[in-house]
Amino acid sequence: MPRCQLTDEEYALIEPLLPAEDHDGGRGRPFLPHRIVLEAIFWIHRTGAPWRDVPEEYGKWSTVYERFRRWREQGLFPRILAVLESVGRKAGKIDFEFSAVDGSNIRARRCSAGALKKGRVRKKA
Repeated sequence: MPRCQLTDEEYALIEPLLPAEDHDGGRGRPFLPHRIVLEAIFWIHRTGAPWRDVPEEYGKWSTVYERFRRWREQGLFPRILAVLESVGRKAGKIDFEFSAVDGSNIRARRCSAGALKKGRVRKKA
């Protein structure tokens, strides 16, 4: 199994949160299982690639995107994150006692500090 795919244990944590798989009795296109769609969504977010570049092994990009959009609107991803965070805390692998965000690597433009453009002089009030 490639390192970027969900393990059976990881999927077992997420699976109860997913909506029932919508098999339509053989009519229309074959149903793409939720696990494959999740792996495609994780691939997109890991690589930063456009939706249209989803590898063929994950199915049609439009199917993956539509399911992502639907799940996002239903609030599925915050629920998944909450469950994974809870499991991580219980296992002692996550500790948020001290957290910090470092923004020092973001360069601000001169104008964000109120500097004038080259060659301009500030008017006296």
